[in-house]
Amino acid sequence: MLHFTASLPFDRRLALVDLRGSIAHVKMLADRSILAHEEAETIRGGLEEIREEVEKDLFPYDLDFEDIHMNIEKRLTEKIGPVGGKLHTGRSRNDQVALDPHLYMKDEIMVIDNLLRRLQETILNLAERFQGILMPGYTHLQRAQPILLSHHLLAYFWMLQRDRERLEGVLKRTDLMPLGAGAIAGTGFDIDRLQVADQLGFSSLYENSVDAVSDRDYIIEFLSFSAILMMHLSRLCEELINWSSAEFGFIELDDAYTTGSSMMPQKKNPDLAELARGKTGRVYGSLFAILTVMKGLPLAYNKDMQEDKEGLFDTMDTLKGLLPLLAEMLDTITVNHSCLNEAVDDDYLCATDLADFLVKNGLSFREAHHVVGGLIAYCRKEEKRLRELDPDTRGRFHSALAGEISPLLDPVKVVEARRSRGGTAPSAVKSQLELAWKVLK
Repeated sequence: MLHFTASLPFDRRLALVDLRGSIAHVKMLADRSILAHEEAETIRGGLEEIREEVEKDLFPYDLDFEDIHMNIEKRLTEKIGPVGGKLHTGRSRNDQVALDPHLYMKDEIMVIDNLLRRLQETILNLAERFQGILMPGYTHLQRAQPILLSHHLLAYFWMLQRDRERLEGVLKRTDLMPLGAGAIAGTGFDIDRLQVADQLGFSSLYENSVDAVSDRDYIIEFLSFSAILMMHLSRLCEELINWSSAEFGFIELDDAYTTGSSMMPQKKNPDLAELARGKTGRVYGSLFAILTVMKGLPLAYNKDMQEDKEGLFDTMDTLKGLLPLLAEMLDTITVNHSCLNEAVDDDYLCATDLADFLVKNGLSFREAHHVVGGLIAYCRKEEKRLRELDPDTRGRFHSALAGEISPLLDPVKVVEARRSRGGTAPSAVKSQLELAWKVLK
């Protein structure tokens, strides 16, 4: 029973934030004359000694005491005697359990945000490095229109920017202090919750004691943010995997982020990108797990809520491990210019511009779409490119096509024509880059 219900094997990582909360709590008890100053100073001294033990990995964790909170209280009493039991005056393990993840997540959210910012900066540097390089844009994984490689990469910058904005909202709703809620109904002691909140760096309090000890929304919201972020990273990694294959050949990944085969010596496997894609399911699982835990719980605290931490910790570790590696891998990719040039040298990619040309010559877009579609079908049947057709053949589909259309079949000029805001023209991408740097800074 003890081994099954104990949380110490995983909540021990909360030891330092638990000590922070206790030190702030005992100072408030002394300031409110709930504890004598001498008692409070003795307790604070004991807690500082325990903090040093934790930091030096010398703390004697004991599974018989179930969780990190009871382990610290037991160790405090061993150090300073029965006065250590007075630390728990005016609080419950319920609001203490609720406090620690708030403190832990506030610290970790800032770490995650900085790592995301670094990844965004890497993407912007790549977009600047690869300006002017064309690639096929895809829909349905079919070649669609020519675009700049920089433009494609910048799409991920804006995805990550939305992720960081979501994370900012998570931080706001994590920045609530539950301590002082007691077990469920508050406390009869004349405590000062605002003092503790200020000392611990919280901007606001939970205003309802029942809500304070039963809320795990902020954890669910962080895991939801993480699931969306991992989805974005998985899409990026999927493209890196495809682009680095022989079938595409657009890029080569650095050896440091790939592995060989135990049998086939020619293999260069994109293991980091594949594992990032695979760990996305792991993060999704943590989100679904906590949603399922919370969906049927009556207010307020229930032991089920102990299940809020393992998925949270695992997701934090996943993000902190993956994000810096992904930034490093991106920074070291090599672009295969010849493969990209060959891929974009496909005048079918310019079909939309032919349709637009016919619109400018009086056709509706639907009519123009039909005419060019017929022209492409003819080319495929005859196994020819558009540029290989003579004017008379093109003119059979529409008289305007019998004229000079070679600029419309040049992917460089097609890209340059997309000058609208958010488009792929070099001038538009330059403006987009300037905006992205401003947003990042």
